[in-house]
Amino acid sequence: MHLINIVEALIFAAPEPISTPEIVKAVRRAAEEHEGEEATEWRKVSESTIAQTIDELGELFAESGRAMQLVEGASGWRFVTRPEFADFVRALIPGMRPERLSPPALETLAIIAYRQPITKADIEAVRGVAVDGVLQKVIERGLVKIGGRADLPGRPLLYETTDLFLEHFGVRNLEELPNASELRNVPLPSAKGDAPEEPKEEQLRLADAKGRELGQGGDDEPSPGPEATAEVEEETEDSEALAEEVVDEQVEDSGSESDTAVDSDAEEEETPPIGEP
Repeated sequence: MHLINIVEALIFAAPEPISTPEIVKAVRRAAEEHEGEEATEWRKVSESTIAQTIDELGELFAESGRAMQLVEGASGWRFVTRPEFADFVRALIPGMRPERLSPPALETLAIIAYRQPITKADIEAVRGVAVDGVLQKVIERGLVKIGGRADLPGRPLLYETTDLFLEHFGVRNLEELPNASELRNVPLPSAKGDAPEEPKEEQLRLADAKGRELGQGGDDEPSPGPEATAEVEEETEDSEALAEEVVDEQVEDSGSESDTAVDSDAEEEETPPIGEP
């Protein structure tokens, strides 16, 4: 009995992917019931020895041209059929079809995978739409899980990917995702409701002018700013004061002319015509 055969049997019999530490524990535990020089070595087997044995087993399968291959997933090792035999395996189970992910689900998974742990509000800030439904679906599929709560007001839930997500996309860890380091450093839109800055006077003037343009076809002039308004009001007051002075002068002049006219008429009445006694 050789260690490579024991490792092969353990990986094949495991109902789920089995990790290297789990293989070490199984070998040591089984060696307690055996005797001999090999059993003594197996009781002290290390993870490095098992890792080397797994590499040899993988090379053996690859060189022999077998239909199966040894692959390492996020949660451990397992045997899978080679891609070229997929049609034959699919024909064995005709009613079983792979479940496809919708584009919204893929977008949501990508955001979570690259920026996890992340809140739902931050996901929605990136996508620009509500993600309640699609988030629930990927959780039900076992691709996303709740990873705790954020240290923010309201303590919102944090979401992160699962080992099944890694296995589904054929990667062992998040570092194997395409452009992982670059995309994690890309700044994302913030979901925090920061208070907007007070609009400046010039911005208000331009906004008002734009509103007039949109509402009335652009025929009106833009409304003046506060300084211009003050100047107009001051000029208006000066004009009104000047107008009052002019009116007063006109009234006085008018009164003087009337008096002069009355005096002239009186003189004409008092002065007799020439030739009269």
